[in-house]
Amino acid sequence: MYQTQLKALKKAGRFRQRKIFDASLVDLASNDYLGLSTNKKQFKKAIKLVEQYNTFAPKASMLVNGYHPIHKLFEERLAELNGFEEGLVVGSGFLANMSLIEALVRKGDMLFMDAEYHASGVMASGLLGDRIVFFDHNNAEDLEKKLLESNAKRKIVAVEGVYSMSGAVCSREIFAVVEKHKALMIVDEAHSSGVLGEHLLGVFEYYDIAVTPYHIKMGTLGKAYGSYGAYILASSELISFLENRAKPVIYSTAPSVFDTALALVNIEFVANNSYHYHQKIQKRLEIVKEFTGIESNSLIIALSKESNQKVIEIQTQLIAKGFLVGAIRQPTVTEPIIRLIPQLGVSKRELRRVLELILMI
Repeated sequence: MYQTQLKALKKAGRFRQRKIFDASLVDLASNDYLGLSTNKKQFKKAIKLVEQYNTFAPKASMLVNGYHPIHKLFEERLAELNGFEEGLVVGSGFLANMSLIEALVRKGDMLFMDAEYHASGVMASGLLGDRIVFFDHNNAEDLEKKLLESNAKRKIVAVEGVYSMSGAVCSREIFAVVEKHKALMIVDEAHSSGVLGEHLLGVFEYYDIAVTPYHIKMGTLGKAYGSYGAYILASSELISFLENRAKPVIYSTAPSVFDTALALVNIEFVANNSYHYHQKIQKRLEIVKEFTGIESNSLIIALSKESNQKVIEIQTQLIAKGFLVGAIRQPTVTEPIIRLIPQLGVSKRELRRVLELILMI
């Protein structure tokens, strides 16, 4: 039925398929920024936490009877750590973006979205009709120009703390423009929470931005926090609105109880060891700069290459030498990249070696 389309994808070097990679490969491809996905001690802590309760599966949506005490504990602790009034745990980052964008942008409102926002947000924006405007990537001047041109009743801006393909940190000037115009601000911190800031709390801490009722923070649990799921942090009013209007919250089975428990023990662990982790991140970024000249504040290192075929070739050669890196191709990115994650589960010696190899290929 789709043979022609599959052949075209293969010819263009854009064909994808799921793979189970050799577990012995040194992992520089995943978003496991702090190396928590292999921490068995934390895993056992989560099991003990879940075992304290009689119910260990969500059973139903959160608004029926799927809301578990562990969900509540997680939401309260994460909100407290980040300085927000309230939290809401959801099934995935994709669902979090769908919830926010579909529910918050009402008739007469306008959403202003960064041109390189995550695909989940872009897909959600397709539900808005003419209530969406894209502004140039990380460009505060273009955002302000478009905010001034709009006479929308309510203006909502969507950005990422760290952009998932380039590793670029959201510009501080964008926060200033949003504050000036008293717009609501959705900050997707999937790739910045657990990485940016001295306490690894993300872009708000990194820029020392005081949280206000106009701020909404969302993020995922499957990256720095070594689990699965996502969260939304906001004012109590906004969380209540989402409980009543966000379809992925109302009509989805509640998030996994165990995954939420694992995220909870991991965020506590990160909070208690943030200084140690922060120092390790800085040392790895110094190594990246030493080899590539790239000064990065995030743990996403994007190395541009000339073609889809070239990034596949580099990935294949590195696998043969025991290293796994991301080979990101069009149309996910405008130009193909090797996406290198100098995550903390990789030793500094291994990081130096893979950088040497990339520069040689």
